[in-house]
This record gives sequence, C-alpha cells and structure tokens, in this order.
Amino acid sequence: MNGGLMTGFIIWMAGGCLLIAAGIGAFFAKKEVGFFNNVKPLPMRDVRGYNRAVGKLLIGYGLVFAALGVPILAGWNSGLILISILGTMVETIAAMAVYILVIQNKYEKK
Repeated sequence: MNGGLMTGFIIWMAGGCLLIAAGIGAFFAKKEVGFFNNVKPLPMRDVRGYNRAVGKLLIGYGLVFAALGVPILAGWNSGLILISILGTMVETIAAMAVYILVIQNKYEKK
C-alpha cells in the first residue's frame, strides 16, 4: 500500500470524525443547531429534542461516511472506489431528506 492511499484514507476518516464531533456538539448546544451550511435554522418548539435529533443524524452520517471510506484502501484504480463516491452521494441525499421530512417537520414552530 502506498502512502497516497493511506493519506487519502486518513483524510477521509478525519472528515468522518469531524461529522461525529459536530453531532456530539449538537447534543450540548443551547440554541438550535443548523444542518445546512450558511442557513440559519428555523425556530423550533423543542430545542433540546431538535438538537438531539440533529446530533443523532450527524453522528449516523459520520459513521456511514467513515465506513464508506474503507474501499479507498483497495486503491484509486479499483472499481471499489465507486462505492465511496456513489455511497456518499446517496447518503447525503438521504440525510437531507431525513432532516427536512422528519426532523424539521416534527420540531418546527408553526
């Protein structure tokens, strides 16, 4: 295994760890945490419940993201790298759908 593969894998894992850390931070936040970048979160009825739900979503996202990085170890020319690329796309769309359709609908002030 060459150094480039290991460096790429370590960077991928660091990204997963950052997502998990953001999820843990959401558990302890006093104000509504945002899910989308540069978008202020809407006012929520139950801030604590909302933050816990977003935290769970981010932790789950980070764990799946980290797992999707394992095929990188097979090599850049391996067809398995498509699992990482396509899996991340599908995971991101699924996380956005869960946030909008489940979490935001459940906790948003109406």
